[in-house]
Amino acid sequence: MHQFIVNASIQILPVVQDRHPYEWVDEGIAIIQHSGIKYEIGPFATVVEGQYGEVMNLINAINEHLYSRECNEWITSVQIQIRSKGDITGEEKTAKFQ
Repeated sequence: MHQFIVNASIQILPVVQDRHPYEWVDEGIAIIQHSGIKYEIGPFATVVEGQYGEVMNLINAINEHLYSRECNEWITSVQIQIRSKGDITGEEKTAKFQ
C-alpha cells in the first residue's frame, strides 16, 4: 500500500466479565499513546492518523496485546479512510467546524 496519510477509527469492545471493560480499553489506548501516531480519543472510539502501514501495525499491536494479556474475548471495530493519490487528514474533514 502507499505511504500517504490515512485516517482510522479504532474501537475495542471487550466481551468480558473478569474485569471492567474500560480497563481493557485503557490498555489499548496506552498502546496508541505510545505509538507516536497522531490520535484523538473519543467516547466511543479513538481516531488515528498516520501512514497506512503504521496504522495497520498499530491495530495489530493492540490485538496482540489483548491476546497476550489473556483478554478472553473482544471485538475490534475499525474504519479506515484511504485516498489513493494523497493524504487524507482529520483536519481537512473537520476544519470548517472548528
